[in-house]
Amino acid sequence: MKVRWSLLLLSLATHCHAADWPEWRGPHSNSVAPEDAYPLEWSEDQNIRWKIPLPDRGNSSPIVSQGKVIITQAIDETKRRSIMAFDRRRGTLLWQHAIEFDQDESTHAQNPYCAASPVSDGMHVIATFGSAGVVACDMQGNLLWHRDLGPQQHVWGNASSPVIQGDDVYIYHGPGPDAALYALDLKTGKTSWVFHEPAADQKGRTDGFRGNEKGITGSFSTPLPLKVGDRQELVMSFPNRLIAFDLIHGKQLWWADGLNPLVYTSPIQEGDLIVAMGGYKGSSIAVKTGGLGDISQSHQVWQSIGDGNNVGSGVMAEDHLYMINTSGIAICRERNTGKVMWEERVRGKGPKSSSWSSMIRCGDRLFCMNQSSEMVILQASPQFQLIRINSLDNAMCNATHAMSDGEIFVRTWKHLWCISQKKDVAYHKTSR
Repeated sequence: MKVRWSLLLLSLATHCHAADWPEWRGPHSNSVAPEDAYPLEWSEDQNIRWKIPLPDRGNSSPIVSQGKVIITQAIDETKRRSIMAFDRRRGTLLWQHAIEFDQDESTHAQNPYCAASPVSDGMHVIATFGSAGVVACDMQGNLLWHRDLGPQQHVWGNASSPVIQGDDVYIYHGPGPDAALYALDLKTGKTSWVFHEPAADQKGRTDGFRGNEKGITGSFSTPLPLKVGDRQELVMSFPNRLIAFDLIHGKQLWWADGLNPLVYTSPIQEGDLIVAMGGYKGSSIAVKTGGLGDISQSHQVWQSIGDGNNVGSGVMAEDHLYMINTSGIAICRERNTGKVMWEERVRGKGPKSSSWSSMIRCGDRLFCMNQSSEMVILQASPQFQLIRINSLDNAMCNATHAMSDGEIFVRTWKHLWCISQKKDVAYHKTSR
């Protein structure tokens, strides 16, 4: 029997440390750091607690749970896909669980395998490896179950990350011809419910594939759990449509049309408003929560057609929405109208100012990585204010950082970094 929402919240409070960052969007799935005492200035050799070399490229974001920093990692040469757990104080490798998968699987040149970030509730670690299946381990790295959901086939691979709520882990197994949203029992991996994604409608496309009814489609979105009144919802951006499901039973509660058939970002929510953004010059929609059935007209607040290319997800703060698009342009919109307040290119000293990473808000400051492993720090304000751009080593970075107890964890294609002003442990560098 599934837990009720009140017990679900109690369960999460019991098993997660106050400083944990248990999924790539943080402890409340909203990309907001609950603490605000984080470094604002660092470099490759300043305010670095530790720096760990990684065995191969990777786009998945780190999470923090039970004193561990956890990532997923593919190693192309050995055909291995793994979960790796490091000690958060020193960066030493505590354990890894790997599976071998030597079958062909297409992906984008800048999207290595294991792009989906892991998730943990403090007792389980769940990772999805595309065609190689879903893996569940305990906090010591022991395998609990492995579930094969079938091949994952898309020219650009996959990146949707799992989400844990109550008794289930929610996984979007897509994009591709057999894309589906699954609720799997956390203890056994058995299916609690499944929604099979319908074929995308490409007629009248207004995105970067305008005029092409055989363009690329699919979603790379991560589902968003919400509590709306007494309802437990799971909201997901699919091609063409934003859909909310009953979290426990999988019934469709409401849906809103208006997205384009290619979606990269995940929905974001603040108060009674949800914003979903399409990709590749796609459409964005904002809808009010609380509806039933088709709310495309009744609850739509605004729609913007032909936006820039958005891969990383944004964050809301009070009356505004903030994000950085793939071109490295920071954008502020009015929350309730979609009106663009400012657009500014934010460029550091690295070779690439473009960004695939998602933004995290910490108080009234906004943090976002670019593809030169530089952290752009902005003021959350309707007037553009750049606070600082901090550099590391210019390595490629497509991951979103984690923020936990005053420390920032950054994953690049070369290293895992802990940025910290804490002095209790000296700078620790592990080499191979």
